[in-house]
Amino acid sequence: MAAAQGRLSDGAGGMDEPNETGGDLGHGGAPPRPFRAAVDALRGARLRPQIEVDPVPAPKRLAPYAYALEAAVVDDEEDLADGRLVLLHDPAGHDAWRGTFRLVTLVRAELEPEMAADPLLPDVCWSWLTGALAARGLAYGEPSGTVTRASSHYFGGLSARPAASQIEIRASWTPREGPAGVPDAGAHLIAWCDLLAQVAGLPPAAPGDASVVTLPQRRGPQSR
Repeated sequence: MAAAQGRLSDGAGGMDEPNETGGDLGHGGAPPRPFRAAVDALRGARLRPQIEVDPVPAPKRLAPYAYALEAAVVDDEEDLADGRLVLLHDPAGHDAWRGTFRLVTLVRAELEPEMAADPLLPDVCWSWLTGALAARGLAYGEPSGTVTRASSHYFGGLSARPAASQIEIRASWTPREGPAGVPDAGAHLIAWCDLLAQVAGLPPAAPGDASVVTLPQRRGPQSR
């Protein structure tokens, strides 16, 4: 699977915290019940078949407890988009989060260069995230993030390569907590996968679901 590049933070704007190895769920002692329940919901979520999800080591210094996933949208053995989702939990709460849980994400995909020049593209990309959450009826607060367009042009010995452009969405939000202080983490993962699929150019999973704007003229699949 093509892993999302970059480094993650608690979602106040940047993603600057390096990942560390280890299979535990945090450094704050035995994980509390709300966090264990949220992680179980992530592990048990049913996703569309084109999305491959794997657990990965989570950042260690962002919160006492963290769990991370990487995902790729794969169609006919080709990667169309990839990303990372991190669930953070601080039982004491966090002023910036206004809650005890936080979801942090990085999503990216390649685009045609002319699409990357569209001045409306960042606004549309941000609407994909908010639209995916709204379409699942999810309550959340304190959304924050950036949409970045990057282009690469090749010269000299690399001049045969076509110009490439990439869209990257970095975002975070606070999922509203339900009974016993547990957010519906599984539903948030499904909504995030809806975003990932939309960025990849896949049609909506549900017939007639037009909650998110579709990307036109997608670049062809990228080799894995």
